Order: sequence, then structure tokens, then C-alpha cells
Amino acid sequence: MTLITNNQTPPDPALPPRLAALGYAARSATSPLAPFHFERRLPGPHDVQIEIQYCGICHSDLHAVRGEWQGSVYPMVPGHEIIGRVTRVGPEVTGFMAGDLVGVGCLVDSCRTCAACREHLEQYCDSGFTLTYNSPDPHTGGVTYGGYSNRIVVDQRFVLRIPEQLDPAACAPLLCAGITTYSPLRHWEVGPGQRVGIVGLGGLGHMGVKFARAFGAEVVLFTTSPGKAADAKRLGAHEVVISSDPAAMAAHASRFDFILNTVAAAHNLDPFITLLKRDGILCLLGVPELPHPSPAVGGLIFRRRQLVGSLIGGLQETQQMLDFCGKHDIVSDIELIPIQQLNAAYERLLRGDVKYRFVIDMGSLASPSR
Repeated sequence: MTLITNNQTPPDPALPPRLAALGYAARSATSPLAPFHFERRLPGPHDVQIEIQYCGICHSDLHAVRGEWQGSVYPMVPGHEIIGRVTRVGPEVTGFMAGDLVGVGCLVDSCRTCAACREHLEQYCDSGFTLTYNSPDPHTGGVTYGGYSNRIVVDQRFVLRIPEQLDPAACAPLLCAGITTYSPLRHWEVGPGQRVGIVGLGGLGHMGVKFARAFGAEVVLFTTSPGKAADAKRLGAHEVVISSDPAAMAAHASRFDFILNTVAAAHNLDPFITLLKRDGILCLLGVPELPHPSPAVGGLIFRRRQLVGSLIGGLQETQQMLDFCGKHDIVSDIELIPIQQLNAAYERLLRGDVKYRFVIDMGSLASPSR
């Protein structure tokens, strides 16, 4: 096992003390993730210190680590699907106490003053939000480090309560895959009496199926893989359509109120636009490396169909999603791994060999002294 450090100069005695932490980091776009000692800030007046128990592996972690998106900074500690227990709180924290089961998702800060933040839409912060990892860190002057680590310190406003009755490991992906699918379904008021399509049955798609079914819609999964049909129905789909079959697609023309497209690879959107009723909505979640081919404008304007996109949810909506999951016993389907299998999990993720989300058991990471 290779141990890497951040090669910092000795600490300046004039600076405030820091909290020792241990995680797994990528040293470059081509190096494997390896153990990494670093420091967190000590909890301030409004901060919550969390001992991390589980962290989900998101496909965006893979893109960021491999430098496939702009702005990767190394060493990088990924992870934004964090579940853990509170170990310490600042003196002005009011919503949490030691021992609480909590979560941290994609964001750890925002400007808090713009119109979006005032409306609890921190994910659309006009001044730019602070991501849980690989963002400029206003507290340390460096970059943020994520959840592939043993502990984290986060402002209470960006900490979420996790229902105690749910499997905490299976809750981790709710903080990204869960809220990413819940938010558009709620925003466009998907519910009973509607026919809803979910395109793709991966980490996002399987949550889309579960939520759309729980909201009372008739749910149809679109996939290019006939072998996924049985699993889609187990997850809650009423019907499965093979999207590469033109006849099967044509049979569903103009029948859908809403289609949630989770596929992150560039593909022709026209076949799905054709499935929409008048005023129907096709919502894109995936961010392809190359742009989608431009849809035929006529397919939109002659039926007043809408092509839209959606990000994650804000903190208030994410808490609502977690509470809904607690009430309806909804979690992600996961494969729990020790952190020592992290690099192998990345290779499997590249091949699509996971049902439907890897989650790291952080208890497998040896902890440094406090």
C-alpha cells in the first residue's frame, strides 16, 4: 500500500490548530487512489464534525479523478455521498448533537445571500457554490476534500438528518443520485394519472424508477438492454421498452407526460421527444462528454413540448427527500466495499458492472489519532 502526503510545509504556530484526517486521494489523473494524510479545520461556532461511516461512489467522482472535466486539482479526495455520526458541534449549532446520524451531499457552502440561496435553491447559487470536494475552500485557502475519508467538518446549514430506521449505507447515494432524480420529479409535479418514462437503469435511473412509482405515476423504463427488464420491474417499473427497437418506440408515440433521461452519453433525443404528449417534458440529467445531436425543432414546437434540464436539489428539498424516503422505506440498491477495493470498483464502474451504486465502508479505513 502506497502512502502519499500533501507535502505541506511544517505548520505555522501562529495559525489555528487543525484536525488530523486520513483519506484516499488521487495524486494525478492517471495514478490510483491511495492513502493520504491531510488536515481539516477545527469546528467553528456553526460547524458540525462528523465521523464518516459510509461514502457512495458517484460516476462524477470517476470523471473528476481522471481529469475528464475541467478544473481537477490534485491531490484530490473525492466523495459527496457522505453518511456518518456527529462527534462534535460548535457552540452556536442548534440542529444537531453528538451521536446524530447525518449526511453531507454535493455542497458544503454557497453565498447564502443571492435570490437562489434565499429560495433554498443553493444548487443554483448566483455567486457559485462550494462543492464538497475539489472546490476552493474559503476556510483553509486550499481546496475542499471529500468523503473518501474518516472525518469531515461542515457548516450546520449543509448537514442533513438521516432517518434512523433506514440502512445508513444504502442512504449514501440518496445524497446525489437520490436528490438528482427526486428534484425534477417533484418540481414538475409528477404524480397519479401520469405516464412517466425513465431512460437508463443505472445509479440515477434506478432511483428515478423508485421515486416515480412512489409518487403514484405509471412508470415505463427505456433501456437498450433487454436483460434489465426483470430488474426494472422489481424496482417498480410497470413496463419496459427497448429503446433501440423502432417499432416498440413507435407504439408509445405521444403517450408520455414526463420523461426523465439519466443517460450521460451523447445520443439522439428525437425518439424520446416523439413520445411526449402535447406540453410533455423531456428532462435531461446526464452530462455527456460530447453534446447531444440537436433535436428536430418541429418535434418541439408543433406539440409545445419542452426540453429541460435539472441539477441536484437544494438543502431544504434534500431533507424533504430524505424524510420521504424514511416514510416510504426507499433506499438505493448498493454494493458495499472496503476502501481497499476502491480502484477495482472504479474499473468496474467504467464497465457498468455495478447494481446500482458502490458504497465504501469507511470502517475499513484505519483512523489516525485524534
